[in-house]
Amino acid sequence: MTPGSLRLRLLLGAGLAVFTALAVASVVMILLFQRHVERGIAEELKRDGVQLIAGLQVGPDGSPRLQRQPTDPRFSKPLSGLYWQVTGARTLRSRSLWDQLLPTAHEAPAAEWRLRKIEGPFERPVLVLERRVQIGKSVPLLVQLAHDDTAVRHARAEFARELAVFMALLWTVLLAAAWLQVRLGLRPFRRVREELAALRRHPSARMGGQYPSEVRQLTDAINDLASARESDLKRARQRAADLAHALKTPLAALAAQSRRIRGAGNTEAADGLDRVIGAAGAAVEAELARARAAASRLAPQAADAFPLAVAERIAAVLERTEKGMRTDCELDIPEGLRISVPAEDLSEILGTLLENAVKFARRRVLATGGTADGKTWLCIEDDGPGIAETRQAEALTRGGRLDEVGGGHGLGLAIARELTEATGGSLALDISPLGGLRVTLRW
Repeated sequence: MTPGSLRLRLLLGAGLAVFTALAVASVVMILLFQRHVERGIAEELKRDGVQLIAGLQVGPDGSPRLQRQPTDPRFSKPLSGLYWQVTGARTLRSRSLWDQLLPTAHEAPAAEWRLRKIEGPFERPVLVLERRVQIGKSVPLLVQLAHDDTAVRHARAEFARELAVFMALLWTVLLAAAWLQVRLGLRPFRRVREELAALRRHPSARMGGQYPSEVRQLTDAINDLASARESDLKRARQRAADLAHALKTPLAALAAQSRRIRGAGNTEAADGLDRVIGAAGAAVEAELARARAAASRLAPQAADAFPLAVAERIAAVLERTEKGMRTDCELDIPEGLRISVPAEDLSEILGTLLENAVKFARRRVLATGGTADGKTWLCIEDDGPGIAETRQAEALTRGGRLDEVGGGHGLGLAIARELTEATGGSLALDISPLGGLRVTLRW
């Protein structure tokens, strides 16, 4: 997962939220455990307190006397952690207190027992349960029972350690559940990504399928955007084509005027006009080719073409031209070879390349094809002057002119490359064994 991924953000957020919730829950559970332990101690001290009160008597001088000790043997063991004390005219205390006394509180209630935590004997914190009782008409006596708080602290610490291990395991399980939840929740976006990839390959496609309502709004917006983009591209392509076709008529008129000028004997002016007409015509043809390339990008690439049949049709046309009659055009392409490219696009690509090859060949043009490494390839070679290796990249530059590359291959090769890339292929140049240029196409 990349640092900026939505899945990572959701998992980090879930992990932090679960960790915080478990940490708060742990603190609350430890406090509840402590209160539970303290209530248990208080109940135990109450039972001992009832026994202590039952054995109390008050003498004529108001001094308390104890006729029967509580049964718990820890009251008789010094520093045992369990103590009692009765305070009146004089103070009675358990043997476990030894020479210590419990701090007294005159505001202790008489109606019920009260539990509080104090710093007790032997400088240890204790839980004290206390109450004021009156026996007969004597002065009220303060009855106190205390339990060492160290045991409570040890129990709380042990419980906290075990709880931490459990919470860590629980956090891991919940984080795994959050990962599964995020994975299931983001599954529709995987389909969105796949359909977006298909939309990039075939802009005329649209996103469909059953999506959750939250994602459906996104896919509908993408479909609307794709439709608007396709419409804009179609309008722009149509306008470019209309403009190119509109320019053909003025160019034809200029060509007629050039012939008239040449017939009048002004050859130099006619040559200059022909060069301008040629440059304008090349620009028009380039724009038409780019419009066709844009159409290929928008059209689904589901059609198949047979390169041999396409090349034979083009060769039959070229053989009727003046240069084609003097050129031997060989086609060594397997009859069953098939390419997943619309026949019109393949005709445009091979037409441009074969026309260039025939134009600059001395005697021979060779077209071959086949498959290798899961790809289909076609090669167009000639025995002409070719293009130097240092200028081959320049020949494929968008909008290149014949005078920019020396041999005249520039514009046609740039158009062929755009059409090839528009159909998902690639075009490469190198030197042919025949001595001229070799153009290799791969899909």
